[in-house]
Amino acid sequence: MSMVDTQSHNTKTGVNGSQKPIRVAQIVGKMVGGGVESVVMNYYRYIDRSKVQFDFLVDEDSTRVPEEEITTLGGRVFRIPPYQHPIRYRRELIRLMHEQQWPIVHSNINTLSVFPLSAAKKMGVPARIAHSHSTMGKGEFAKNAMKLVLRPFANVYPTVRFACGHYAGEWLFGKNHDFTVIPNAIELDKFRFDSTVRQKVREEFGIADDTFLIGHVGRFMPQKNQVFLVDMLADLLPSRPNTMLAFVGEGPDKADVQQHAEELGVVDHVMFLGQRSDVNRLYQAFDVFCLPSLYEGLCLVGVEAQRAGLPCLFSDAITREVDVTGTSKFMPIESHEEWSSSILALEPGIRIGSSDKAFSDYDISENARELTSIYLKLFEKK
Repeated sequence: MSMVDTQSHNTKTGVNGSQKPIRVAQIVGKMVGGGVESVVMNYYRYIDRSKVQFDFLVDEDSTRVPEEEITTLGGRVFRIPPYQHPIRYRRELIRLMHEQQWPIVHSNINTLSVFPLSAAKKMGVPARIAHSHSTMGKGEFAKNAMKLVLRPFANVYPTVRFACGHYAGEWLFGKNHDFTVIPNAIELDKFRFDSTVRQKVREEFGIADDTFLIGHVGRFMPQKNQVFLVDMLADLLPSRPNTMLAFVGEGPDKADVQQHAEELGVVDHVMFLGQRSDVNRLYQAFDVFCLPSLYEGLCLVGVEAQRAGLPCLFSDAITREVDVTGTSKFMPIESHEEWSSSILALEPGIRIGSSDKAFSDYDISENARELTSIYLKLFEKK
């Protein structure tokens, strides 16, 4: 992203001559505690809200909408029918766009962006942003079929294209269309390794110093492939009986993963920590971070884990762009052998050293300033 002087652009002017921020409609779909919502909220916390404000359009069946925080920061939440009810969904989108007159609509729902952005074009919204946060992988036939049907329309309705990484951008928009990479940026200091925090967190959960703790952060859903980690744990325990596996997150597949752990007789070595607001502290307690996903865009949790100094094991379906430190391993998920061997080679408490410079592209403060500039430039062009 190129920097633009934010002072040179005009925002809306009220009747008393005062400056009012541009309101950007953020289409986020279901807010259920997933990574995309975390990315949007990270940017919202750091964007210059005196110049740009976010209005969140969320599915009415969302379960984790941080409405109090959004309202406190000056934003608004609009609950709309989910896309599974297409007639109601489109009707409400058109009604809101007519009523609110948003100059910018920013859709964060990947191939599904065709629906809100087509409504935005119909209502004459001048700046329409499609943002690719993910890709496609094995194991989700119905979802993949829908993605393949919708992907050819990805370039029809947007005027601007964003992506979390080059791989995600080329997957959705193709190699012949320009897009801007908006990194999944984080608060760098918040995730920096702290040995004191590590000790406190492990004490809170009763984890001994010599216990090797495997960590995973993600919503329980087929894409994240948590069952693989339970199988891997069962393979590891005979060689390293003091191993524990910690899952952070909620989701529809959680009960199935719990049942699988019980069936394999390893449930006493598994911690289900639920949805947490202190994930930055939990990284400190882990000894390795594992993400055996079937597909990702550029996973936010992978950047966070590396910032905490953790050795990271990723599935080979994840883009190498996430390897910020140059030390991460990418392995197949067809068998557990390579994963188990890599973990057995590690000892508790080992951290990967890296410079602040390595993470400079993921600094939320800097990236939020640049995103503010982009929005203001789009508003000026309308």
